Amino acid sequence: MTQDRPERAAAVPTPPDDIAPLLAPADGVPEVITTPDQFARAADALAGGSGPIAVDTERASGYRYSQRAYLIQLRRNGAGSFLIDPIDHPDALAPVIDALTGPQWVLHAADQDLPCLTELGFVCSDLFDTELAGRLLNLPKVNLAAMTAHFLHLGLAKGHGAADWSHRPLPADWLNYAALDVEVLVELRDAIDAQLQEAGRSEWAAQEFAHILTRPPAPPRTDRWRRTSNIHTLRTTRQLAIVKELWEAREQIAARRDVAPGRVLPDSAIITAANAAPTSEAELTRLPVFGGPRQRRQARVWLAAIARAQALPESALPPRKAAGTGPPPINRWDQRRPDAARRAHLVRPAVKEVALAHDLPTENLLAPDVVRELCWEGVDPQIDLVDDWLARHAARPWQRELTDEPITAALREAAHD
Repeated sequence: MTQDRPERAAAVPTPPDDIAPLLAPADGVPEVITTPDQFARAADALAGGSGPIAVDTERASGYRYSQRAYLIQLRRNGAGSFLIDPIDHPDALAPVIDALTGPQWVLHAADQDLPCLTELGFVCSDLFDTELAGRLLNLPKVNLAAMTAHFLHLGLAKGHGAADWSHRPLPADWLNYAALDVEVLVELRDAIDAQLQEAGRSEWAAQEFAHILTRPPAPPRTDRWRRTSNIHTLRTTRQLAIVKELWEAREQIAARRDVAPGRVLPDSAIITAANAAPTSEAELTRLPVFGGPRQRRQARVWLAAIARAQALPESALPPRKAAGTGPPPINRWDQRRPDAARRAHLVRPAVKEVALAHDLPTENLLAPDVVRELCWEGVDPQIDLVDDWLARHAARPWQRELTDEPITAALREAAHD
Protein backbone atom coordinates (compact mmCIF):
# COMPACT_ATOMS: atom_id res chain seq x y z
CA MET A 1 0.00 0.00 0.00
CA THR A 2 1.45 3.30 -1.05
CA GLN A 3 -1.13 5.98 -0.23
CA ASP A 4 -0.13 9.07 1.69
CA ARG A 5 -0.32 9.09 5.49
CA PRO A 6 -1.76 12.42 6.61
CA GLU A 7 -0.97 13.12 10.22
CA ARG A 8 -3.95 15.29 11.07
CA ALA A 9 -7.04 16.67 9.40
CA ALA A 10 -6.71 20.26 8.31
CA ALA A 11 -8.22 22.65 10.81
CA VAL A 12 -11.91 23.28 10.24
CA PRO A 13 -13.00 26.88 10.88
CA THR A 14 -15.06 27.54 13.96
CA PRO A 15 -18.72 28.03 12.99
CA PRO A 16 -19.64 31.73 12.98
CA ASP A 17 -22.20 33.18 15.34
CA ASP A 18 -24.19 34.75 12.50
CA ILE A 19 -25.76 31.61 11.03
CA ALA A 20 -28.32 32.59 8.40
CA PRO A 21 -31.59 30.72 8.93
CA LEU A 22 -32.70 28.53 6.02
CA LEU A 23 -36.44 28.50 6.58
CA ALA A 24 -37.80 27.46 3.19
CA PRO A 25 -36.51 26.14 -0.16
CA ALA A 26 -35.41 28.90 -2.54
CA ASP A 27 -37.90 27.77 -5.19
CA GLY A 28 -40.67 26.96 -2.75
CA VAL A 29 -41.82 23.57 -1.49
CA PRO A 30 -42.46 21.27 -4.47
CA GLU A 31 -45.77 19.47 -4.66
CA VAL A 32 -45.88 15.87 -3.57
CA ILE A 33 -46.04 13.64 -6.63
CA THR A 34 -47.99 10.41 -6.39
CA THR A 35 -48.89 9.14 -9.87
CA PRO A 36 -47.00 7.19 -12.55
CA ASP A 37 -47.18 10.13 -15.00
CA GLN A 38 -45.70 12.46 -12.39
CA PHE A 39 -42.96 9.95 -11.63
CA ALA A 40 -42.05 9.75 -15.33
CA ARG A 41 -41.85 13.53 -15.67
CA ALA A 42 -39.68 13.78 -12.55
CA ALA A 43 -37.41 11.08 -13.94
CA ASP A 44 -36.97 13.01 -17.21
CA ALA A 45 -36.08 16.16 -15.28
CA LEU A 46 -33.60 14.33 -13.03
CA ALA A 47 -31.96 12.62 -16.02
CA GLY A 48 -31.55 16.03 -17.66
CA GLY A 49 -29.86 17.52 -14.61
CA SER A 50 -26.17 17.46 -13.85
CA GLY A 51 -23.89 16.33 -11.05
CA PRO A 52 -24.70 14.33 -7.93
CA ILE A 53 -28.26 13.76 -6.71
CA ALA A 54 -29.21 14.64 -3.15
CA VAL A 55 -31.32 11.84 -1.69
CA ASP A 56 -33.26 11.51 1.55
CA THR A 57 -36.22 9.51 2.84
CA GLU A 58 -38.76 9.83 5.61
CA ARG A 59 -40.00 6.76 7.45
CA ALA A 60 -42.42 6.26 10.33
CA SER A 61 -40.18 4.68 12.95
CA GLY A 62 -41.97 4.56 16.26
CA TYR A 63 -45.34 4.43 14.51
CA ARG A 64 -45.07 1.59 11.98
CA TYR A 65 -43.58 -1.89 12.17
CA SER A 66 -42.01 -1.64 8.74
CA GLN A 67 -39.13 0.65 7.87
CA ARG A 68 -40.53 1.50 4.44
CA ALA A 69 -40.04 4.91 2.89
CA TYR A 70 -43.17 7.06 3.06
CA LEU A 71 -41.55 9.99 1.27
CA ILE A 72 -38.51 10.24 -0.99
CA GLN A 73 -36.79 13.60 -1.43
CA LEU A 74 -34.54 14.20 -4.45
CA ARG A 75 -32.68 17.23 -5.75
CA ARG A 76 -30.26 17.70 -8.64
CA ASN A 77 -28.72 20.78 -10.19
CA GLY A 78 -30.64 21.73 -13.30
CA ALA A 79 -33.63 19.62 -12.31
CA GLY A 80 -34.81 21.02 -9.00
CA SER A 81 -36.32 19.23 -6.01
CA PHE A 82 -38.91 16.46 -5.94
CA LEU A 83 -41.01 15.00 -3.15
CA ILE A 84 -42.14 11.51 -4.14
CA ASP A 85 -44.85 9.58 -2.33
CA PRO A 86 -44.16 5.94 -3.25
CA ILE A 87 -47.01 4.34 -1.31
CA ASP A 88 -49.82 4.00 -3.85
CA HIS A 89 -47.74 3.20 -6.93
CA PRO A 90 -44.41 1.66 -5.91
CA ASP A 91 -44.32 -0.39 -9.11
CA ALA A 92 -44.37 2.81 -11.18
CA LEU A 93 -41.06 4.08 -9.79
CA ALA A 94 -39.00 2.38 -12.52
CA PRO A 95 -38.29 5.60 -14.48
CA VAL A 96 -37.08 7.34 -11.30
CA ILE A 97 -34.98 4.31 -10.40
CA ASP A 98 -33.41 4.39 -13.87
CA ALA A 99 -32.65 8.11 -13.57
CA LEU A 100 -30.88 7.54 -10.25
CA THR A 101 -28.87 4.55 -11.45
CA GLY A 102 -25.38 5.81 -12.24
CA PRO A 103 -25.08 9.32 -10.80
CA GLN A 104 -23.56 9.77 -7.38
CA TRP A 105 -26.03 9.88 -4.51
CA VAL A 106 -25.44 12.31 -1.67
CA LEU A 107 -26.95 11.01 1.56
CA HIS A 108 -26.59 11.98 5.19
CA ALA A 109 -26.27 8.83 7.33
CA ALA A 110 -26.72 6.44 4.41
CA ASP A 111 -27.32 3.43 6.66
CA GLN A 112 -30.71 4.90 7.57
CA ASP A 113 -31.93 5.48 4.02
CA LEU A 114 -30.36 2.84 1.79
CA PRO A 115 -32.34 -0.17 3.14
CA CYS A 116 -35.76 1.34 2.44
CA LEU A 117 -34.62 2.57 -0.98
CA THR A 118 -33.23 -0.87 -1.82
CA GLU A 119 -36.57 -2.36 -0.80
CA LEU A 120 -38.20 -0.22 -3.52
CA GLY A 121 -35.68 -1.31 -6.15
CA PHE A 122 -33.33 1.67 -6.15
CA VAL A 123 -29.65 0.86 -6.78
CA CYS A 124 -26.83 3.11 -5.60
CA SER A 125 -23.50 2.56 -7.35
CA ASP A 126 -21.70 5.73 -6.21
CA LEU A 127 -22.21 7.18 -2.73
CA PHE A 128 -21.12 10.23 -0.78
CA ASP A 129 -22.21 10.07 2.88
CA THR A 130 -21.87 13.51 4.45
CA GLU A 131 -22.22 12.20 8.01
CA LEU A 132 -19.49 9.59 7.60
CA ALA A 133 -17.26 12.17 5.93
CA GLY A 134 -17.75 14.39 8.97
CA ARG A 135 -16.57 11.57 11.20
CA LEU A 136 -13.45 11.13 9.10
CA LEU A 137 -12.78 14.84 9.67
CA ASN A 138 -13.40 14.29 13.40
CA LEU A 139 -16.02 17.02 13.60
CA PRO A 140 -17.54 17.43 17.06
CA LYS A 141 -21.11 17.21 15.69
CA VAL A 142 -22.09 15.35 12.53
CA ASN A 143 -25.87 15.77 12.41
CA LEU A 144 -27.12 17.47 9.24
CA ALA A 145 -28.05 20.77 10.91
CA ALA A 146 -24.68 21.08 12.65
CA MET A 147 -22.70 20.30 9.50
CA THR A 148 -24.79 22.65 7.37
CA ALA A 149 -24.11 25.44 9.86
CA HIS A 150 -20.43 24.50 10.07
CA PHE A 151 -19.67 24.45 6.37
CA LEU A 152 -22.36 26.60 4.75
CA HIS A 153 -23.20 28.97 7.61
CA LEU A 154 -26.88 28.12 7.18
CA GLY A 155 -29.34 27.11 9.87
CA LEU A 156 -31.77 24.36 8.83
CA ALA A 157 -35.34 24.46 10.11
CA LYS A 158 -35.73 21.16 11.96
CA GLY A 159 -38.33 19.46 14.08
CA HIS A 160 -40.27 16.76 12.20
CA GLY A 161 -37.77 13.93 11.79
CA ALA A 162 -39.57 11.72 14.31
CA ALA A 163 -43.06 12.43 12.93
CA ASP A 164 -45.47 9.80 11.64
CA TRP A 165 -44.70 10.10 7.94
CA SER A 166 -47.33 7.50 7.10
CA HIS A 167 -49.92 10.19 7.90
CA ARG A 168 -51.85 11.48 4.90
CA PRO A 169 -52.13 14.20 3.82
CA LEU A 170 -48.71 15.36 4.95
CA PRO A 171 -48.87 18.80 6.64
CA ALA A 172 -47.27 21.74 4.84
CA ASP A 173 -44.65 22.35 7.53
CA TRP A 174 -43.55 18.71 7.35
CA LEU A 175 -43.10 19.00 3.59
CA ASN A 176 -41.09 22.18 4.04
CA TYR A 177 -38.83 20.31 6.48
CA ALA A 178 -38.47 17.40 4.07
CA ALA A 179 -37.56 19.60 1.12
CA LEU A 180 -34.97 21.48 3.17
CA ASP A 181 -33.15 18.23 3.93
CA VAL A 182 -32.01 18.05 0.30
CA GLU A 183 -32.00 21.79 -0.49
CA VAL A 184 -28.27 22.33 0.10
CA LEU A 185 -27.06 18.74 0.47
CA VAL A 186 -25.02 18.83 -2.75
CA GLU A 187 -23.43 22.13 -1.72
CA LEU A 188 -22.61 20.58 1.64
CA ARG A 189 -21.04 17.61 -0.14
CA ASP A 190 -18.83 19.94 -2.18
CA ALA A 191 -17.64 21.82 0.91
CA ILE A 192 -16.90 18.61 2.80
CA ASP A 193 -15.15 17.09 -0.21
CA ALA A 194 -12.87 20.11 -0.40
CA GLN A 195 -12.03 19.65 3.28
CA LEU A 196 -11.33 15.95 2.74
CA GLN A 197 -8.97 16.78 -0.10
CA GLU A 198 -7.18 19.40 1.96
CA ALA A 199 -6.79 16.89 4.79
CA GLY A 200 -5.58 14.16 2.42
CA ARG A 201 -8.53 11.94 3.28
CA SER A 202 -10.46 11.72 0.04
CA GLU A 203 -9.25 8.18 -0.58
CA TRP A 204 -10.21 7.18 2.95
CA ALA A 205 -13.71 8.48 2.35
CA ALA A 206 -13.97 6.76 -1.03
CA GLN A 207 -13.06 3.43 0.56
CA GLU A 208 -15.59 3.93 3.35
CA PHE A 209 -18.37 4.82 0.92
CA ALA A 210 -17.59 1.79 -1.25
CA HIS A 211 -17.63 -0.41 1.83
CA ILE A 212 -21.16 0.74 2.72
CA LEU A 213 -22.37 -0.28 -0.74
CA THR A 214 -20.64 -3.67 -0.87
CA ARG A 215 -20.82 -5.07 2.64
CA PRO A 216 -23.35 -7.86 3.21
CA PRO A 217 -26.44 -7.17 5.31
CA ALA A 218 -25.97 -7.63 9.03
CA PRO A 219 -27.29 -10.99 10.24
CA PRO A 220 -30.57 -10.78 12.14
CA ARG A 221 -30.18 -10.34 15.88
CA THR A 222 -30.93 -13.35 18.01
CA ASP A 223 -33.01 -13.17 21.18
CA ARG A 224 -34.31 -9.71 20.35
CA TRP A 225 -36.84 -10.06 23.15
CA ARG A 226 -33.97 -9.66 25.61
CA ARG A 227 -33.81 -5.98 24.63
CA THR A 228 -37.11 -5.34 26.41
CA SER A 229 -36.67 -2.28 28.62
CA ASN A 230 -35.96 -3.07 32.30
CA ILE A 231 -35.71 -6.80 31.71
CA HIS A 232 -32.70 -6.71 34.03
CA THR A 233 -35.08 -6.13 36.98
CA LEU A 234 -36.56 -9.63 36.67
CA ARG A 235 -35.26 -12.31 39.01
CA THR A 236 -36.36 -15.68 37.65
CA THR A 237 -36.12 -17.55 34.36
CA ARG A 238 -39.87 -18.15 34.52
CA GLN A 239 -40.37 -14.39 34.37
CA LEU A 240 -38.02 -14.27 31.39
CA ALA A 241 -40.15 -16.89 29.68
CA ILE A 242 -43.24 -14.70 30.17
CA VAL A 243 -41.40 -11.75 28.64
CA LYS A 244 -40.37 -13.88 25.67
CA GLU A 245 -43.89 -15.17 25.02
CA LEU A 246 -45.51 -11.75 25.38
CA TRP A 247 -42.82 -10.15 23.19
CA GLU A 248 -43.36 -12.73 20.44
CA ALA A 249 -47.16 -12.36 20.61
CA ARG A 250 -46.77 -8.59 20.39
CA GLU A 251 -44.38 -8.96 17.45
CA GLN A 252 -46.92 -11.01 15.49
CA ILE A 253 -49.67 -8.45 16.05
CA ALA A 254 -47.37 -5.53 15.23
CA ALA A 255 -46.18 -7.13 11.97
CA ARG A 256 -49.71 -8.01 10.91
CA ARG A 257 -51.01 -4.51 11.58
CA ASP A 258 -47.82 -2.68 10.53
CA VAL A 259 -47.77 -0.87 13.86
CA ALA A 260 -44.68 -0.21 15.99
CA PRO A 261 -44.54 -2.90 18.70
CA GLY A 262 -44.44 -0.35 21.51
CA ARG A 263 -47.80 0.97 20.33
CA VAL A 264 -49.33 -2.50 20.52
CA LEU A 265 -48.09 -3.09 24.07
CA PRO A 266 -45.41 -1.05 25.83
CA ASP A 267 -42.36 -2.75 27.32
CA SER A 268 -43.39 -1.55 30.78
CA ALA A 269 -46.60 -3.59 30.55
CA ILE A 270 -44.67 -6.71 29.57
CA ILE A 271 -42.41 -6.36 32.60
CA THR A 272 -45.42 -5.74 34.87
CA ALA A 273 -47.12 -8.90 33.59
CA ALA A 274 -43.95 -10.94 34.03
CA ASN A 275 -43.77 -9.86 37.67
CA ALA A 276 -47.47 -10.42 38.39
CA ALA A 277 -47.95 -13.62 36.33
CA PRO A 278 -51.76 -13.29 36.22
CA THR A 279 -53.79 -16.47 35.68
CA SER A 280 -57.13 -14.96 34.69
CA GLU A 281 -58.41 -12.13 32.52
CA ALA A 282 -59.66 -10.37 35.63
CA GLU A 283 -56.19 -10.43 37.18
CA LEU A 284 -54.60 -9.34 33.91
CA THR A 285 -56.91 -6.40 33.29
CA ARG A 286 -56.34 -5.08 36.79
CA LEU A 287 -52.72 -4.44 35.87
CA PRO A 288 -51.66 -1.02 34.55
CA VAL A 289 -52.14 -0.65 30.78
CA PHE A 290 -53.94 -3.99 30.43
CA GLY A 291 -57.14 -2.41 31.74
CA GLY A 292 -57.44 -0.06 28.77
CA PRO A 293 -60.01 -0.76 26.05
CA ARG A 294 -57.47 -1.77 23.41
CA GLN A 295 -55.70 -4.18 25.74
CA ARG A 296 -58.95 -5.66 26.98
CA ARG A 297 -59.71 -6.67 23.39
CA GLN A 298 -56.35 -8.51 23.30
CA ALA A 299 -56.61 -9.93 26.83
CA ARG A 300 -56.98 -13.52 25.64
CA VAL A 301 -53.89 -13.20 23.46
CA TRP A 302 -51.77 -11.87 26.32
CA LEU A 303 -53.15 -14.38 28.80
CA ALA A 304 -52.48 -17.27 26.41
CA ALA A 305 -48.87 -16.10 26.05
CA ILE A 306 -48.44 -15.99 29.82
CA ALA A 307 -50.01 -19.45 30.14
CA ARG A 308 -47.58 -20.88 27.58
CA ALA A 309 -44.67 -19.56 29.59
CA GLN A 310 -46.09 -20.94 32.84
CA ALA A 311 -46.55 -24.38 31.25
CA LEU A 312 -42.92 -24.71 30.12
CA PRO A 313 -40.84 -27.33 31.94
CA GLU A 314 -37.82 -26.01 33.80
CA SER A 315 -35.52 -27.43 31.14
CA ALA A 316 -37.19 -25.28 28.46
CA LEU A 317 -36.95 -21.97 30.28
CA PRO A 318 -34.63 -19.38 28.68
CA PRO A 319 -31.27 -18.97 30.41
CA ARG A 320 -30.72 -15.82 32.41
CA LYS A 321 -28.13 -14.66 29.89
CA ALA A 322 -28.09 -15.09 26.14
CA ALA A 323 -25.56 -17.42 24.63
CA GLY A 324 -22.52 -15.43 23.63
CA THR A 325 -21.94 -14.86 19.92
CA GLY A 326 -18.50 -13.33 20.34
CA PRO A 327 -15.80 -12.71 22.92
CA PRO A 328 -17.02 -11.99 26.47
CA PRO A 329 -16.60 -8.51 27.98
CA ILE A 330 -12.93 -7.58 28.23
CA ASN A 331 -13.11 -7.14 32.01
CA ARG A 332 -13.55 -10.93 32.30
CA TRP A 333 -10.54 -11.86 30.24
CA ASP A 334 -7.94 -11.75 33.01
CA GLN A 335 -9.18 -14.99 34.54
CA ARG A 336 -10.61 -16.72 31.48
CA ARG A 337 -7.96 -15.87 28.89
CA PRO A 338 -4.88 -14.13 30.35
CA ASP A 339 -3.17 -14.23 26.94
CA ALA A 340 -6.07 -12.36 25.35
CA ALA A 341 -6.10 -9.89 28.25
CA ARG A 342 -2.39 -9.12 27.66
CA ARG A 343 -3.06 -8.51 23.99
CA ALA A 344 -5.98 -6.20 24.76
CA HIS A 345 -3.87 -4.31 27.31
CA LEU A 346 -1.36 -3.45 24.58
CA VAL A 347 -3.31 -3.47 21.29
CA ARG A 348 -6.20 -1.21 22.32
CA PRO A 349 -3.94 1.64 23.52
CA ALA A 350 -1.85 1.25 20.36
CA VAL A 351 -4.94 1.70 18.17
CA LYS A 352 -6.10 4.64 20.26
CA GLU A 353 -2.68 6.28 19.94
CA VAL A 354 -2.82 6.00 16.14
CA ALA A 355 -6.33 7.53 16.17
CA LEU A 356 -5.14 10.44 18.30
CA ALA A 357 -2.11 11.00 16.09
CA HIS A 358 -4.34 11.26 13.03
CA ASP A 359 -7.16 13.18 14.73
CA LEU A 360 -9.71 10.42 14.17
CA PRO A 361 -12.43 8.86 16.29
CA THR A 362 -11.01 5.51 17.39
CA GLU A 363 -14.13 3.66 16.24
CA ASN A 364 -13.70 5.01 12.71
CA LEU A 365 -10.05 4.05 12.57
CA LEU A 366 -10.91 0.45 13.40
CA ALA A 367 -14.24 -0.98 14.51
CA PRO A 368 -14.22 -1.86 18.25
CA ASP A 369 -15.61 -5.34 17.50
CA VAL A 370 -12.70 -6.01 15.13
CA VAL A 371 -10.14 -4.92 17.73
CA ARG A 372 -11.82 -7.01 20.43
CA GLU A 373 -11.95 -10.12 18.21
CA LEU A 374 -8.33 -9.66 17.17
CA CYS A 375 -7.24 -9.49 20.81
CA TRP A 376 -9.35 -12.51 21.70
CA GLU A 377 -8.23 -14.69 18.81
CA GLY A 378 -4.66 -13.47 18.57
CA VAL A 379 -2.53 -13.28 15.46
CA ASP A 380 0.86 -14.99 15.39
CA PRO A 381 3.04 -12.35 13.72
CA GLN A 382 5.58 -15.06 12.88
CA ILE A 383 3.02 -17.04 10.86
CA ASP A 384 0.16 -14.77 9.84
CA LEU A 385 0.25 -11.12 8.86
CA VAL A 386 -1.89 -8.69 10.82
CA ASP A 387 -2.74 -6.98 7.53
CA ASP A 388 -4.18 -10.24 6.18
CA TRP A 389 -6.21 -10.79 9.35
CA LEU A 390 -7.64 -7.28 9.19
CA ALA A 391 -8.47 -7.68 5.50
CA ARG A 392 -10.43 -10.87 6.25
CA HIS A 393 -12.38 -8.90 8.85
CA ALA A 394 -13.39 -6.16 6.38
CA ALA A 395 -10.93 -3.46 7.48
CA ARG A 396 -10.38 -1.07 4.62
CA PRO A 397 -6.92 -0.57 3.07
CA TRP A 398 -6.40 2.85 4.66
CA GLN A 399 -7.26 1.45 8.09
CA ARG A 400 -4.88 -1.47 7.62
CA GLU A 401 -2.06 0.78 6.48
CA LEU A 402 -2.31 2.92 9.61
CA THR A 403 -2.76 0.10 12.11
CA ASP A 404 -0.80 -2.86 10.73
CA GLU A 405 2.61 -2.00 12.18
CA PRO A 406 1.42 -0.67 15.59
CA ILE A 407 -0.78 -3.73 16.15
CA THR A 408 1.98 -6.11 15.03
CA ALA A 409 4.39 -4.48 17.48
CA ALA A 410 1.84 -4.67 20.29
CA LEU A 411 1.14 -8.36 19.60
CA ARG A 412 4.85 -9.16 19.64
CA GLU A 413 5.26 -7.36 22.94
CA ALA A 414 2.29 -9.24 24.40
CA ALA A 415 3.76 -12.56 23.26
CA HIS A 416 7.00 -11.85 25.13
CA ASP A 417 5.43 -10.65 28.40
